[in-house]
Amino acid sequence: MNFELVLQLALQGFLMGGVYGLIALGLSLIFGVMRVINFAHGEMMVFAMFLTITFLVSWGIDPYFFLPISAAVMFGIGYGIQRIFVNRILDMPEAMQVLVLVGMGIIFENSTLMIWGGSDISPKTSLALSSIRLGFLTVDVPRLIAFVLAILITLMVILFLKKTSIGKTIRAAADNRFGALIVGAHINRVYGFCFGIGAACVGAAGTLLVPLMPAKATMGAPYTLISFVIVILGGMGSLIGALVGGLIIGVAESLGTVFLPSSMKQVVSFSIMIIILLFRPQGLFGGKG
Repeated sequence: MNFELVLQLALQGFLMGGVYGLIALGLSLIFGVMRVINFAHGEMMVFAMFLTITFLVSWGIDPYFFLPISAAVMFGIGYGIQRIFVNRILDMPEAMQVLVLVGMGIIFENSTLMIWGGSDISPKTSLALSSIRLGFLTVDVPRLIAFVLAILITLMVILFLKKTSIGKTIRAAADNRFGALIVGAHINRVYGFCFGIGAACVGAAGTLLVPLMPAKATMGAPYTLISFVIVILGGMGSLIGALVGGLIIGVAESLGTVFLPSSMKQVVSFSIMIIILLFRPQGLFGGKG
């Protein structure tokens, strides 16, 4: 086995894992606060990818400059979805919640198909082919930028939740919904804000992926699945767990291509998740409750 190849793949997987962590962060935040799993998560990411591509192709706006706009648009969409749809199903049976959110994912996917078509789209960006050398390792500049920005966004979200009054209200609602109601918190708005932040995270991740891979309208479901695996691995509702889980899965998937076809890389992810859960059922950073 070529040691340099293994290190190269591990580095690429680690950098990609930062974006995985950002995707899973949104899912973990939504579940941690509302106890709802957003089954439309991957489809929302793909919608953000195509939105970014549209502004890149039509107006020449670089994805990195479009990043805050993408996050803001997806925040608004997420906030609206929560207030109009999700808020109505919070106290319903879990099967009803699953049906509504899976249906929302289907709506997103088919809307993307109708607007942009079903073909792969891979626009050229200014840094698409740029790379730097670190000894015998080659680092793709877009992948490095995506990693750095994903980590920064993740840390900003964590600091926002810990240091701001809105963030503390969100955490209070996550710990004790009725206690937050008693002290005057507007739970519906808090939940809408939380769902919006989760959507903004996955929207930002979608924008960061545009320089890294072709976009296809039907690629959302696998990302929902892998983000769900990461959240379980890191611990349901744990934001740090989402980041660490993303890094682990990113490296594992990349190294898995040494032994398995790339089409089977998710086998590695599920295997790691099962092994971790056998020894720590609550996940790496999950509580014991």
